[in-house]
Amino acid sequence: MRRVLLLGSTALGLSSVLGAGPALAQIALPDTVITATRVATDAERVPVATTTITRQDIEERGYQSLSEALATVPGLRLVPQGGPGTLTSGFFRGANSRHVQVLLDGVPLNDSADPNGAFNFGSFMLAGIERIEVLRGPASSLYGSNAIGGVVNIVTRRAPTGKAAEVFGSIAGGTQRTLRADGGVAGTVGAFDYLFAAQTLSTEGFNITPQRFTSSRGERDGYRGTAALARLGYQVNPDTRIEGTMRWQQANYGLDRFLADDPNYSAEDRRWSGQVRAETRLLDGLWTTGLRVGYTDDRRRAVNLPDQYSASRTDDLYRGSRTFVDWGNQVRLPAIGGVANDGLVSFGVNWQQETSNTAFGSVPFRGVINRSQDSAAGYVAVQYRALNRLDVSAGGRVDSVAGFGETPTYRLGVVYHLPEANTRLRAAIGSGFAAPSLFQRYGVQGTFRGNPDLRPERSTSWEFGADVDVPGFGNPRLVTAGFTYFNSHFRDLINSNATFTSYTNVARANIEGAEFSVTGRIAPWLEGRVGYTLTRAFDSTTDKQLLRRPQDVVALSARIQPIQRLVIAPELLLTGRAADYVYTNSGASSRRTNTPGGTTANLTVTYQAMDQVSLFLEARNLGNSRYEPTSGYVTPGRSVLFGTRFAL
Repeated sequence: MRRVLLLGSTALGLSSVLGAGPALAQIALPDTVITATRVATDAERVPVATTTITRQDIEERGYQSLSEALATVPGLRLVPQGGPGTLTSGFFRGANSRHVQVLLDGVPLNDSADPNGAFNFGSFMLAGIERIEVLRGPASSLYGSNAIGGVVNIVTRRAPTGKAAEVFGSIAGGTQRTLRADGGVAGTVGAFDYLFAAQTLSTEGFNITPQRFTSSRGERDGYRGTAALARLGYQVNPDTRIEGTMRWQQANYGLDRFLADDPNYSAEDRRWSGQVRAETRLLDGLWTTGLRVGYTDDRRRAVNLPDQYSASRTDDLYRGSRTFVDWGNQVRLPAIGGVANDGLVSFGVNWQQETSNTAFGSVPFRGVINRSQDSAAGYVAVQYRALNRLDVSAGGRVDSVAGFGETPTYRLGVVYHLPEANTRLRAAIGSGFAAPSLFQRYGVQGTFRGNPDLRPERSTSWEFGADVDVPGFGNPRLVTAGFTYFNSHFRDLINSNATFTSYTNVARANIEGAEFSVTGRIAPWLEGRVGYTLTRAFDSTTDKQLLRRPQDVVALSARIQPIQRLVIAPELLLTGRAADYVYTNSGASSRRTNTPGGTTANLTVTYQAMDQVSLFLEARNLGNSRYEPTSGYVTPGRSVLFGTRFAL
């Protein structure tokens, strides 16, 4: 922690020196976030670290999948186990991959059929997506189970107002026989609004098995994916709105046997989700209440037939679904004398049912599960601004999952504004939990049996940080520096028992680290950002470093606009070493050691050829780095796409 605090004080001290001179009032950040508080809140009033990726970011940086868009988010480590579409785990601030809650417009997307109840970041395409909000740190007091490490909320695109029809799309092609196209139409006609969008992507891909393995045969793992989104809304009156959203996606991609190429091993991943939501304002807008009903369905199948390389046969089928109902409310609170104002209380209840019908693996070790579980929750959160300087927020929630009773969680946060120093200080403390997955409770695989008496995994986390705006050369925010220190304690983590016949709550973990960022607005045409994440994640029982959590990650990005119609967006990600089990070149048994890190460089160039038409170039992994994010799988190689984008 001394190392973290020293780095943080040095960074903020340097910012203060640079900012010496006449003090300027702090400029409010223009962003608002919903995920951090469940209500639209100015980013400067949120006590926890957040990142928002806008549609402009998605287009200017050429992001085509969720994993690409999140790759440089501070504190988030994505670990793919193969090419596009294959399992990609997300580790938030060193927490486990199942400790991330992923939402689509507020509806949970985590896969009920996944053995750990986690989300696969590798296959989600970005057609019709408006922005992605990322909340780091525990959020179970707002979103319940799994939201221990953080939350990713994917927000779909809205129809434009005052326009009956807007047509948009893009088409691109390039190396590895890659072809990508997307398009849609949206508009508002009277009280109705609509949006339809679709995307398709196909590529030969790369050989993801490291060439150092004797079993590597150079076989490429291709990918074909299609996604479609529909959103319909009706404004009943100025205070009441009804809307529905449905999204469908299918991906087909190549797989490999572990540590070996396998040409006829393939998978298909289908997901559809939908929701209907109604919201109305009462009492002259003082009270807003809404009801949401959502449903998700996941179907994943992997098939491998015997061939000249292997006599093994695989036919895995994962089926999971979730029904979700949420009643949410926001009530504006009166000012308290001349001391506190901008008060707001949000509260609600929700219910969900998860189901898994799954069979995977080979006889006699085939895993089977056919179960469901219900859960219900109630939550409340309050926020106020005191003395025009101090934002205070507090929230609590109680979840009841069938089989193990009630689990309470909480979060407290403060933000103190120092406009004289262009600075805000923030701190938060909270708890989180993750309910055992259906497989962990009821799964059967050979002699291995799930444990229905498992307790939830629990955590207590706290963080503090500061953000400083440094004025200079007439710009009140010439440089913005940010620092966050975080510390988490996990208990009752689920692991196999000593005889490897079932699960038990035995593991503990301690994680601490820091996130640093500096954004420089050097000129109207040049903006650069440097982010650094330091993570120290250890098993409390063995005092060994947790696997696949690099200690150091550096992300650099820039937006360069040398002329009005040209935008150049480079991106560089430097990932440090991480503990892992490393396999020898012959694929022999592994040994625990530190795997080397790697560097990935991306570049996107966009030229606005006409007011409604642009041309772009997207280059990925320019240095053709083939390092292994996890032992046995290399990073996809260099690729280049050329394309055009239009909006009519």
